[in-house]
Amino acid sequence: MNTAEQYDALIIGSGQAGTPLSTALAGAGMRTVLIERKHVGGTCVNEGCTPTKTMVASGRVAYLARRAADYGVLTGPITVDLAKVRHRKQKIVDSFRNGSQKKIEKTPNLDLVFGDASFSGPKAVDIRLQEGRHRTISAKYIFINAGTRASRPKIDGLDKVHFLDNISVMELDAIPDHLLILGGGYIGLEFGQLFRRFGSRVTIVQSASQLLVEEDPDIAEEVRDILRQDGIEVLLDAKATEVEESGKSIRLHVQCNNRSTTLAGSHLLGATGRVPNSDTLNLAAAKIKTDNHGFIQVNDRLETNAECIYALGDIKGGPAFTHISYDDFRIIRANLIEKKAASTRNRQVPYTVFIDPQLGRVGLTEAQARAQGRNIRVAKMPMTRVARALEVDETRGFMKAIVDSDSNQILGAAILGIEGGEIMSAIEIAMMGKLSYTALRDGIFAHPTLAEALNNLFSAMDSSS
Repeated sequence: MNTAEQYDALIIGSGQAGTPLSTALAGAGMRTVLIERKHVGGTCVNEGCTPTKTMVASGRVAYLARRAADYGVLTGPITVDLAKVRHRKQKIVDSFRNGSQKKIEKTPNLDLVFGDASFSGPKAVDIRLQEGRHRTISAKYIFINAGTRASRPKIDGLDKVHFLDNISVMELDAIPDHLLILGGGYIGLEFGQLFRRFGSRVTIVQSASQLLVEEDPDIAEEVRDILRQDGIEVLLDAKATEVEESGKSIRLHVQCNNRSTTLAGSHLLGATGRVPNSDTLNLAAAKIKTDNHGFIQVNDRLETNAECIYALGDIKGGPAFTHISYDDFRIIRANLIEKKAASTRNRQVPYTVFIDPQLGRVGLTEAQARAQGRNIRVAKMPMTRVARALEVDETRGFMKAIVDSDSNQILGAAILGIEGGEIMSAIEIAMMGKLSYTALRDGIFAHPTLAEALNNLFSAMDSSS
């Protein structure tokens, strides 16, 4: 029986919370070990934000190249070299990953171990190393940052067909002739538009009555219109019931509008959500509680029910964004190292959906504000009224803001337009500073910029109800 090695802190997973936490704890004098199954950087760097947004950039170049004549620029036929797109993507991923790993390896008081971790007791973790050996490590503090993976929808026949997820779809050797996508959330929409721009025919099958189910219906409908303009077929209230292969074709049987239809495609991508990687951790050995979906339960200080064991990032449920994971790290750092009382209560959750044009969102939606019984005003302005958008011929979408009528505080905003994420961030800063909407209405912004449009958006608030 192996004797457990003793550390002050043990971290499972080198994602966007675990990596900075490991160096912070080591820098604070705690002997720390960071356990990683495969690659430093977590989902964001290796399979999420970094590779997808790199490929999305290639898709946008193809889109603009095809529109070159609209700007008076004449080009020849546009083709996409998928191998080069993938090479560029992987080069950036390797750069980010290797940079993080080198920093970890150079940090005094910090050990990086590659292997699969699972609890063997309340404060002990067994690690199956990549070469097959085992190590047992115990620590006073344990932090779980093990993330999530793509869920697999329950559809008859799915186990008999070639089925793509968010990882394998980025490694295709050839552009799909017709890509069928299950799911109308962030992942499905981003990959759908990307491969449409690469030249694929794309059909999105969404079981709900709108895309992006957390958004206001007007936002979701505008997104659907934009995708349709790009030539993407979108089926709503559509339930996939069975899938089968027929020669080189994948046949997807769908119930839509009380009718049965069969879609024939060359490839099938699942984008129906994520499941936590908690099922491999033997949480029962440490008596760590999860919800019915396997997400680890935590309080507002990220503490699990087990003493001195914390969960950070996507594995604890809630908003699955890199910046939220990083803020989880900051909360732990503040409380354990700086002896503060940081909490997840009332933190802003901004995000951007990287379709084109982008959807930047922060704060309450209109539906959420009304559900809370708030007295609100709502202003909307189409991007066709934004001078800069007109100048660069990028006028799809609209801006929307929600204000508390009693306090004039900005409650939330959705910017569906060119650089929507950046414009949203400017509004978020005003919300952080608790500025009245009139500060943006009357502020002097450089002309012609996209931010200048905030003057007109919040001027419209004066006549809204």
